[in-house]
Amino acid sequence: MRRLLAGLTAVLVMLVPQSMPALGSEPDAAAQVLSWTAGNSTAAYTTAPTQAVAGPTTIVFENSEATGNDTDMSHTLTFDRSTPGYNHDVDVNILAYPDDGSNGKHSVDVTLTPGKYRYFCAIPGHPLMVGEFIVTDDGEDTTPPTVTAAVTGPQNSDGHYLGQATVTVTAADAQSGVASVEYELDDTGFKPYTAPVVVSAIGDHTVQYRATDHDGNVSPTGSKGFRVVERPEDTTAPTVTAAVTGEKDADGNYLDTARVTVAATDAESGVKTVEYQLDGGAWTAYTAPVDVNTPGMHMLHYRATDHAGNVSPEGMAHFTVVEQDAVPPVVTAAVSGTQDANGNYVGKASVTVTATDAGSGVASVEYQLDGGAWTAYTVPVEVATNGAHTVAYRATDAAGNVSPVGTKTFTVVPSDGDRTPPTVSGWLTGNQNARWEFVDRATLNATATDAGGIRSIEYALDGGAWTAYTAPVPITALGAHTVKVRATDNAGNVSPELSGAFTIVKSTSKQLNTSRRDQWLVQAQSVRAERISSAAGDRRLPAPQ
Repeated sequence: MRRLLAGLTAVLVMLVPQSMPALGSEPDAAAQVLSWTAGNSTAAYTTAPTQAVAGPTTIVFENSEATGNDTDMSHTLTFDRSTPGYNHDVDVNILAYPDDGSNGKHSVDVTLTPGKYRYFCAIPGHPLMVGEFIVTDDGEDTTPPTVTAAVTGPQNSDGHYLGQATVTVTAADAQSGVASVEYELDDTGFKPYTAPVVVSAIGDHTVQYRATDHDGNVSPTGSKGFRVVERPEDTTAPTVTAAVTGEKDADGNYLDTARVTVAATDAESGVKTVEYQLDGGAWTAYTAPVDVNTPGMHMLHYRATDHAGNVSPEGMAHFTVVEQDAVPPVVTAAVSGTQDANGNYVGKASVTVTATDAGSGVASVEYQLDGGAWTAYTVPVEVATNGAHTVAYRATDAAGNVSPVGTKTFTVVPSDGDRTPPTVSGWLTGNQNARWEFVDRATLNATATDAGGIRSIEYALDGGAWTAYTAPVPITALGAHTVKVRATDNAGNVSPELSGAFTIVKSTSKQLNTSRRDQWLVQAQSVRAERISSAAGDRRLPAPQ
């Protein structure tokens, strides 16, 4: 077995990183010396330091028969150089075993800095061999620890503790660290403080306390006085209340999260515990406000118990959580009424708007008729005015989301039957020469009127297809042209066609100036029947005969 272990350790020696500091057989007597020892245990080093001062230091690691290793077991002393919270500026990785040629004792010189170092054994199967030590500044520590105490427990109105009091002592030392904490109860002698002290004897008490650091500095003795009194017979249960808070929608539902805060008081023995139960689940200790973010209806029960064992009646908080609504409503519209063969509504049309919202719900619906003001929609909208109409509509939900605007277009025609075609006018404008030819371009203009409303105006140029007229039409092609104009009303009646002929020529340097051209146009008006305007330089198409 010893040969097997020796062989294993021989392999481990080869695995020691090349960056390991040079090892010596004896420590430098002038440096601070920190010593570790190991034996047959794989759970802990036999000895290890807990404190050191910053500066040059000799690290000594011995794993030999003299330190209890009679099995030739290998151990390492390795400093942690990666775990957060520790110093990583020293590279120590010493492998030692009794037959390693140095009788298991090795040393390395390093420089320690203030802080905390972690060390461990890197041999597989030895994970429990780990520890840490604190390095303080190389200056002498003359400052004692800081030590405080707190007394807790249920109190009466006079501040006396009911039945028992608990004393908790806390100490801290920024330099060499706290070595020990002691307390003394009622002059019975100082004892080591390891856990909060419970005092249940009835009467007045005094707790004294002190702490000592690793450099032997002792804090001033602190003192806490208090009185423990009999716990009165308490038959009154605590008073407990709950409040639900959070952002709400118009229906009072909580958006995304509801927070429930429970508060309890007890004037006699004091509140011992507060509990809550959510949606029929297990009773749970209440320590902080409860956030509920699951969508749906919820019921939270709550209760409190005092130190006398009295339990309050259960309270209940009922609320609903909904997801934040970022989706606008869906809104549609339908037009109804009696229609003629052309799809026009005879006499009147009725517009019905419908909106739905699966989140926070529809808050309002509005409509706009023919570009007018937005109006609240409450009942179907009746439109009886003859002509073309457009109804726009939208909806808003309780979360403030507004739907896109929808539109419906339709035409209303008289109910008594409209057989009268519209009246249409058409004319050409532009600069003309003495021969009534348009120079460079002519512009076609048209308009129409009808008591029942105009559905469309159309024109046809040079025998081409009928084209919708929506704005003045510029014509620039040189040469002779013909043009026709007609209009259709909302009842489908078509006006007689207007027609005319004209010519467009290219401008030349011999073109007349404006004042001379206007005179000729006036003269032409007296001898021609086409109603030519001298002011605008236009030529109207002849009215149908």
